[in-house]
Amino acid sequence: MKYNRILLKLSGESLMGKQSYGIAPEMLTQYANDIKAVVEKGVEVAIVIGGGNIFRGLSGASKGMDRVQGDYMGMLATLINSMALQAELEKQGLKTELLGGLAIEPICKEMSRRRAIEAMQAGRVVIIGGGTGNPFFTTDTASTLRAIEIKADVILKGTRVDGVYTADPEKDPSAVKYPTLSFQEALGKKLKIMDLTAFALCEENKLPIYVFDMNRPGNLLKVVSGEEIGTLVS
Repeated sequence: MKYNRILLKLSGESLMGKQSYGIAPEMLTQYANDIKAVVEKGVEVAIVIGGGNIFRGLSGASKGMDRVQGDYMGMLATLINSMALQAELEKQGLKTELLGGLAIEPICKEMSRRRAIEAMQAGRVVIIGGGTGNPFFTTDTASTLRAIEIKADVILKGTRVDGVYTADPEKDPSAVKYPTLSFQEALGKKLKIMDLTAFALCEENKLPIYVFDMNRPGNLLKVVSGEEIGTLVS
């Protein structure tokens, strides 16, 4: 395996599947299958999921809601998604540990580096919900922070497209995919891979980001095995 310990970042929107809201059971099943395949190869897995399929703090703030209150609501949305994925993984026979930026008994214990690493070393899939536990930080930043804390080899950013392009490939058919990018190139070209706080943390800590299409079954195992099917930012 090319990577031995990964932080998989999933967007909340990806859990909607073809729905316009909520969680599509078929997406949960597919993701759990793919995660199980890499765990069975001995890879240690931590996961951070966004909450945009349920609630976004920023969209609440744009409609006049208090930003801090909205962000906490968004954190709870990430925990709902995390619990849904946890249930599906356990249904498929995997052991899991749900940790949170916010401790909510009896759902999850508070995230700590030691707790997460010990769980992964014991063969459990660690799911970290609740963002950083602080308002004004995105789940991109949360996933970067958690990846650094647990000493992950890479952040695998699972999206609906198979890498980073010169333009949005869903809107521009002439868009060209980048196989690799440096952090400086990505910043210079203003490519929206992650928010600037997350990006700065990755660059400062020499943590690579691999962007790939998570919605194609089997792709996660291909990435972890070293197949070049997405875009590596390092």
